[in-house]
Amino acid sequence: MSKRPPHSSWSRPLADLVDAAIDPVLARQGFGESQIVLYWEDIVGERLAAMSEPLALKWPPRGPARTEHAPATLVVRVESGFALELQHLAAIVIESVNGYLGFACVDRLALRQGPVARRTQARKRVTPSAQAVATAEAMVQDVSEGPLREALARLGAQVIEHSLDPKPAS
Repeated sequence: MSKRPPHSSWSRPLADLVDAAIDPVLARQGFGESQIVLYWEDIVGERLAAMSEPLALKWPPRGPARTEHAPATLVVRVESGFALELQHLAAIVIESVNGYLGFACVDRLALRQGPVARRTQARKRVTPSAQAVATAEAMVQDVSEGPLREALARLGAQVIEHSLDPKPAS
């Protein structure tokens, strides 16, 4: 009977397997990784995600003389009645995508009007309890005031609330 090393487990999170399965498919659409597609709602917000979905990242051709990174165009499918509003919000969407990815990946949006695939079940948003918020804020008190501290406190409160939430027996 062979023994596994103590640091590796035979079980793996499903998310690891899903990422490995869909990354090659998304790479054909220009997405270097699945982050934009999988976390579209987190990137642009619930309202925009309900009316749009990312289709592809179109990278400019690379020539032998080009040495610097050239940003891509993000192709987004949008509901017909919502296209004008998304066009006006394009700068905010681009900033959100680039901020999420951590570099200037996208410099413009190309909108394609058409029906957006409806999600079968909306994600349930859990509002963290006051205790979870207070605990998270105490954990990030050493971080200087600003958006980073606020984001870490929100994330910490969600993680704490999720860890306190009893799991139903399956």
